[in-house]
Amino acid sequence: MELGLVGLGRMGLNMTRRLLGGAHRVVAYDRAAEPIQSARDAGAVPAKSLSELVGALQPPRAVWAMIPAGAPVDEWINAMLPLLAPGDLLIDGGNSHYKDSRVRCERVKAAGFGFVDAGTSGGIWGLENGYCLMLGGDAAMIARLQPALDTLAPPHGWLHVGPGGAGHFCKMIHNAIEYGMMRAYGEGFELLDASDYDFDLAAVARLWNRGSVVRSWLLELAASAFEKDPELAGIRGYVEDSGEGRWAAQEAIDRGVPAEVLALSLMGRFRSRQSDSFRDKVLAALRAEFGGHAVQETRR
Repeated sequence: MELGLVGLGRMGLNMTRRLLGGAHRVVAYDRAAEPIQSARDAGAVPAKSLSELVGALQPPRAVWAMIPAGAPVDEWINAMLPLLAPGDLLIDGGNSHYKDSRVRCERVKAAGFGFVDAGTSGGIWGLENGYCLMLGGDAAMIARLQPALDTLAPPHGWLHVGPGGAGHFCKMIHNAIEYGMMRAYGEGFELLDASDYDFDLAAVARLWNRGSVVRSWLLELAASAFEKDPELAGIRGYVEDSGEGRWAAQEAIDRGVPAEVLALSLMGRFRSRQSDSFRDKVLAALRAEFGGHAVQETRR
């Protein structure tokens, strides 16, 4: 199938490449010229504007955005609506708040178009491994996307989880769980590092991924990080959050759900900005490994 891709950052450009590898036709747009050229080099049709992107697609069109949550998504929708024709479909693949996605879904539907909120996980490794996709919206619209979804995701790696907003709600909880898992690994490796024993942390991480009940992809990434820098001496234990953990904690408060680990993991990220502990170095290293997120380097 053919698809418009708006936003060619860490994930958007790799998603474009994966789609092209699956023999899909991709029309790619970004506000910056360099990523458009990179997409063109990979085989995408370049577009210098949203109107040019729409004009290069055959109706009914599908345009997938990988842009920051909040105002940028509303600005994108505002710019797209006058360009669309009945039957066209917009997909928000970023980390939007699910309540915003509910409103956007109804607004776009009222204008005569389709809207899908796509929680997207996979980070910078998605190009190689595929993306886990949590999709909210009308079943018919999601069915239209199946050829692209089958390419973007690994086998059984995408799911229609519910109506508008459900995809981003599911991704919000996914990311909150990720906070808790990362926190547990960080604290555990800090205890190993603080012990009387000279543990090879990379070796321990690799060991725990061989039959242990704590094995995971995050643990593989921990091993990778320790192999590069055994003491994480080049990374500050300063850990950002991209919003989903805050939203999940507020959701837990609003619904009276005692999500202690998720809330404390979020508080731990706030605390990391006031000190420089080894556990937070582990978290910062893991974010860099799976998502290509920037780290604050220490002065050697």
